[in-house]
Amino acid sequence: MSAMRPGETGATRTCPHCKSTILESAAVCPACRGHLRFDAPAVDAAQRFVPLRVEGTVGAQEEGAFEYTLVVVVRNERGEEIGRHVAAVGAVFPGEARSFEVSVEATRAPPGSKRRLRH
Repeated sequence: MSAMRPGETGATRTCPHCKSTILESAAVCPACRGHLRFDAPAVDAAQRFVPLRVEGTVGAQEEGAFEYTLVVVVRNERGEEIGRHVAAVGAVFPGEARSFEVSVEATRAPPGSKRRLRH
C-alpha cells in the first residue's frame, strides 16, 4: 500500500475481490475487472491512454522444452527498483508458444493534484 494519504494522486488500496493493490481512484479493478464504485463517473476514452505497450511471443524449438518466469520490474527516474512482481510461470513444449503483453494503462491526474514529496 502507499504511504500517501487517501485522496492524493497515486494513493492505493486493496481490491476487495482479488486483493491486488490498485489505485484508489479506480472504479474497476485492472486485475480482476471487478466493479468497485458504481457511483464513480466512468473514465471516458479521451482520458485513458497507454504510454507503453510491449508484445512478444516465445516458442519452443524442436530441441526441447523450457520453463519461463515472467517478471515485471518498475524503476524510478534514478534507476532504483521500486517494485518487482512475478506475473506468471510455466513451461513451453515443442510445437507450443506463449504470447505476452505488458502495458501501462494511464489516466490524467485531476487538475490541482499535489505532487508527493520525496523523503
